[in-house]
Formats: sequence, C-alpha cells, structure tokens
Amino acid sequence: MEPLISHTGKAVALRRDNVDTDQIVPGEFCKRVVKSGYADALFARWRTQPGFVLNRLASKDASVLLAGANFGVGSSREHAVWALRDGGFTAVAAAGFGDTFRRNAWNNALIPVDLPGPVIRELMDLAESPNGLTVVVDIRGRELRADGRSWTFPVDNRSRRLLLEGLDVIEATLRRMDRIDEYERGRPAWLPRVRQGELQARAAASAASTTNRSDGPGAPGSPAAMRARIAAGLPAWCTGGCD
Repeated sequence: MEPLISHTGKAVALRRDNVDTDQIVPGEFCKRVVKSGYADALFARWRTQPGFVLNRLASKDASVLLAGANFGVGSSREHAVWALRDGGFTAVAAAGFGDTFRRNAWNNALIPVDLPGPVIRELMDLAESPNGLTVVVDIRGRELRADGRSWTFPVDNRSRRLLLEGLDVIEATLRRMDRIDEYERGRPAWLPRVRQGELQARAAASAASTTNRSDGPGAPGSPAAMRARIAAGLPAWCTGGCD
C-alpha cells in the first residue's frame, strides 16, 4: 500500500440518504472472492437509470463522492468499499456512516469524511455548479478544504498512522512479529496453539472433506479423507468446518 497523506480530486454529489451497502454493490456481485474488479458492480442497479448522476459526462474522473446522511448502512460486506475504490473514488464525504462501513473504509484506504449535514449540502451545491468543485482531503491535518474554506473531520490515530505510513492491517501486524514471537515463547506448553504448517494441513483436510462429493477416494466418508482429517487434528467424522 502506498502512503496516503492527502488527496485532491473532483467531487460529485449523490443526493441520497441512507445509502446501504446493497445499493452500493448488489449481493450478486459478492460471490467473488477477490478484492478487485468491482467497478462494474458499483451502484449497478442505479446505473441502469439514464439520469443517475454517475452516468453523466460531468461526473467522469470524479474521485470524491459527496453523499447524504448515513452512508454505508446495512450489511457488513467489504465489497462495498472495494467497489468504490475500483470505481475511482478515494474519499466519501457524508453526514454520517455505518460503523462497519467506516472501519472497512479505513482498512482499505477509502477515506470516510464525516461532516455536518449543512456542510455536505453546501458542498453538493458547489459540485453541481457550472464550475464544479475540487476538494482536498488532508489526512495529516484531519481536514477537508474546498472553495477557500476548511472543515475538520474525525480520524482515529490508528487509521491515520496506517494511511500516512502506507500500511494495511496485516503489514502493521507483521511489524510486531518480534513481540508476537516473544509472547508465544512464553506461553505454557499445555495451552492450545497453531504451529507452523498446521494451518495448511487443516485447510487441505477441510478441502478434501467438502469439495469432492463423489463416491471416490476423496469423498467425505472415504478412508483417505478420514485419515487426512485425523492427521490435521480434526475429528474423523468431520465433513465441514469442524475445527
């Protein structure tokens, strides 16, 4: 991940409140198991409407979405954030966000800018004017700047640090491996633990028990499948996620 200190981009106004994650990315697109390639899914149902704002030529290359109240409510699907990123957006400014959407956004370098409703509406008016609106979202300064003015918005210290340093949550965890290893060395031997290679063995055993539904050697009830489950520390009768 590249460090994200600030972002400057064209704003586009989506004058809708309570936009939920199913409206951002419909459920049929959530069958994918990758984190990219969702540009076609972004607001897919609304894009079939000729007057939808993102279908307009003036919205091309916009990277800051201005939305109404309670943006990103509904299900916890992270796909909503991935779709916004793939659709070219780096920031969403709204009058409130769903809690899970907000956390998913910070974890995926999509900046959720929480501002009062009157400020959002004023920015929307400017974005819809003939001259449009260019917005600066400053992570370091915790402020949004536009039209010669600025407004502060909340950024928790952890999310701010990760963006400024260009780290995702996994990379941030790996930076603490020395402390994690030290903790593991001090754990009593009788406590449960996952040793190196054990996760792979468990995954292979689970795959053997769930992906092959034939009556052949790899079938869930076959001796080979049961031996694989036993070797991975799973019950012999387990045919699913039994660990």
